[in-house]
Amino acid sequence: MAIIERYKARLVAKGFTQREGIDYKESFSPVSSKYSFRKIMALIAHFDLELHQMNVKMTFLNGDIDETIYMVQPGNFVLCNPKSMVCKLKKSIYGLKQASHQWYHKFHHVITSYGFEANIVYDCVYYKFSGVNMYS
Repeated sequence: MAIIERYKARLVAKGFTQREGIDYKESFSPVSSKYSFRKIMALIAHFDLELHQMNVKMTFLNGDIDETIYMVQPGNFVLCNPKSMVCKLKKSIYGLKQASHQWYHKFHHVITSYGFEANIVYDCVYYKFSGVNMYS
């Protein structure tokens, strides 16, 4: 018999009920392709550069919402009359159509504040030169 150490739950929005132009404006978020990855790896090998990669857990929970979004109370968490009470979202959550766009917007703002620049061709690839000039 398995012993349950803890329970986990994830609150997910019903994004399929959202309407473009009303509930969200933009849902596009750039992603890197295998071609951009290959080119970057070739440049790193050729110029003997240093590469840092990062993975952010719970990315969609860190995006700020531009729109005002109300969500019905989740099942099994209903307080009072479920039809008169709703949740006002202050942050992005899983399931929202604009979640990936909002995360990318916030990430872009933060990473550029540290001196990184977005690649002109691949929007989701950032670079920063520091130390010795590789062309001198």
